[in-house]
Amino acid sequence: MDESRKATAANVKTPKAGVAPSGFEEFFLEHRVDLFRALLLLVRNRHEAEEIMQEAFVRVWERWPRVAAHPNPSGYLYRTAMNEFRSRRRRAAVALRRAVGTLPFEDGLAAIEERDAVVRALAPLTPKRRAAVVLVDVLGLSSEEAAKALRVRPSTVRVLAARGRESLRREMNGDG
Repeated sequence: MDESRKATAANVKTPKAGVAPSGFEEFFLEHRVDLFRALLLLVRNRHEAEEIMQEAFVRVWERWPRVAAHPNPSGYLYRTAMNEFRSRRRRAAVALRRAVGTLPFEDGLAAIEERDAVVRALAPLTPKRRAAVVLVDVLGLSSEEAAKALRVRPSTVRVLAARGRESLRREMNGDG
């Protein structure tokens, strides 16, 4: 466990030592697979998707009494995950700019995973279009729910998803 994880783990306050808040375990079991799949489609790296998912669940767990009372706890979870995704992307961009000319290491497992048909189909889309398609078409969120997660208007989500679908259709038909 790296130092930042140790510090995070040490700062976690549980209602009872070592016991998950009531209802959180069921919430976790219900949403972990779908959240992981959505993140895997977005980041296209199993390790990164897993880390973002874990961080999102930790943040929700830390605030579980408040989140459980929220009108849409799963929406809160997805928004937390999207915020973590954007934050990591910003930090990576800054690090890359500082390391002028250095490219991030790409491991062989990630290259194999990218061969998956769904990932290849989504890869040409812009991140915003890809996020809109995944949230609306893969996860089945409404445009209003997806808009909250992406911090845009519902009409923007509908346009992004429609353009993403059109790009996917052209790619799959070979219209390029």
